[in-house]
Amino acid sequence: MKMKRIFAAALAAVSITGFAFAAGGDAHAPEQHEWSFEGPFGTFDRHSVQRGFQVYQEVCSSCHTINLLSFRNLGEKGGPFESEEFSNANDNPVIMQIAENWQFPVEYIDGETGETEERAARVSDRIPGAFSNAAQARASNGGAFPPDFSLLIKARGDGANYVRSLLLGYEEHAPEDIHLSPGQSYNSYFSGGAIAMAPPLFEGSVEYVDGTEASLEQMAEDVVTFMVWAGDPHMEARKQLGVMVLIFLFLFAILVYLAYRQVWANVKH
Repeated sequence: MKMKRIFAAALAAVSITGFAFAAGGDAHAPEQHEWSFEGPFGTFDRHSVQRGFQVYQEVCSSCHTINLLSFRNLGEKGGPFESEEFSNANDNPVIMQIAENWQFPVEYIDGETGETEERAARVSDRIPGAFSNAAQARASNGGAFPPDFSLLIKARGDGANYVRSLLLGYEEHAPEDIHLSPGQSYNSYFSGGAIAMAPPLFEGSVEYVDGTEASLEQMAEDVVTFMVWAGDPHMEARKQLGVMVLIFLFLFAILVYLAYRQVWANVKH
C-alpha cells in the first residue's frame, strides 16, 4: 500500500510538471556552438573575455548584477586583465581605471555619523549593480527581476549555448498562438516564447576597444564567454591540475605494477 501511494504521488508530480511545461510552451533547443573553453584541455580566449566584460559593462550592467565578482578578480591569475608586471591585482592600473570609471557608485556607512553616503568604487569592491534593491529592479523591468550573472550559465542546462541562442533568438513577430503582454518580446528559445527582457544587443551597441567588429554573433559569443569565466574563473587551473593528477596516477600505476612483478617474481602461482 505504501509503495502504491509513493508511485501515485510520483505520477501526479510528473503529470503536474508536464502540464506546467506544456502550458509554458516548448522552446527551441539551443544551437550548438564551438567554444574554446570546452573539453578537458579547453582554455579561455582572453580577448573574448575582455570584450565580453565590455559588453557587460556597457549593456548588460544596466539591468543585471554580477554580485560574486569583485573588480580585483578581473586582474587575478586567470583573469581577463591579468598582468605579469602586476602580480597583485590591486596594483594593476587597468583594474584601477575600470573601478574608477564605473558608473554605479557603491554605498557605505560612515563610522562616525552613521549616515549612508556614496563613494567611487575601489578595486577591492564587488562590482556594484544598477539598482539598490530587488523592488527597484523589478519596478524598472516591468515586474521581472533580472537574474544575477555570477552563476547564470551554470544554472541553465547547456548554459553557454542556451544564453547565446537566447541573445540571438529574438524575432520581430510572434506566432499567432503566442500572446505578448505590453513590454514583452518574442524569443523562440525562451520557454513560452514571451520574454520580459527586450532585445539587449543591436548592431553597433558596443564599439570594441580592440577594433573587433561588434556583430550580434560576436557580442553574444563574447558576453557568454565572459559569463562562463565569471562563473568559474579558476577553470583553467583546475583542468591543468586534473591533467597532472592523471599523469601522476598513470606513472604511479606503472610503479605499482613493476613492484608487484618484482615482489612476486619467484613465487609460483
